[in-house]
Amino acid sequence: MTEEQAAGARDREYCERLVRLQGSKWKTLLHVQAPYRWNLRRLEPGFTLEVGCGIGRNLAHLGGNAVGVDTNPYVVAVAREAGYRAFTPEEFAATEWNRGGAFDSLLLAHVAEHMRRDQLLELLQRYLFQLRSGGKLILITPQEAGFRTDSTHVELMDLHRLRGVCDELGLLPVRDFSFPFPRVFGRVFAYNEFVSVSRKP
Repeated sequence: MTEEQAAGARDREYCERLVRLQGSKWKTLLHVQAPYRWNLRRLEPGFTLEVGCGIGRNLAHLGGNAVGVDTNPYVVAVAREAGYRAFTPEEFAATEWNRGGAFDSLLLAHVAEHMRRDQLLELLQRYLFQLRSGGKLILITPQEAGFRTDSTHVELMDLHRLRGVCDELGLLPVRDFSFPFPRVFGRVFAYNEFVSVSRKP
């Protein structure tokens, strides 16, 4: 198997895992995504570019008022099948939204922990020009218990690290908080998240 074939197999496996997890019957019955949908909407993101959109969970939370980008073509295909605007980076580059100031918010949810700090900086620098002046950068990452659930996680990105990245990019702090429970729960509750919101000058 070539390196390219191996990467494709990993992408397909990751997509299948996301679909399986999101489709769990107990999660559907208990509406476990409702608090996270509420939290994202209360940040009033407006027209959003989600980098690392996966199979479209946050695109759904945003009511379709968003465009998603993901390097995994399998998750992009699933998101499209669900009716969302989702593209690989190469496809996105050819769209009408690939221009300066096109978006009110830039969202990375459960993406930063999959890379090193320098890679995160590079990724954000690639897309920040598409965020309008005064627009928001919203970063959401898992806390300790959630970080341990995925072997593809690389670096725990807590609020201090996220704020450091935003400061280096020249962004202005708006709000940093733990959700849905206080920070202390993050060591035992896998779905506690760090949420960092910044504003582009």
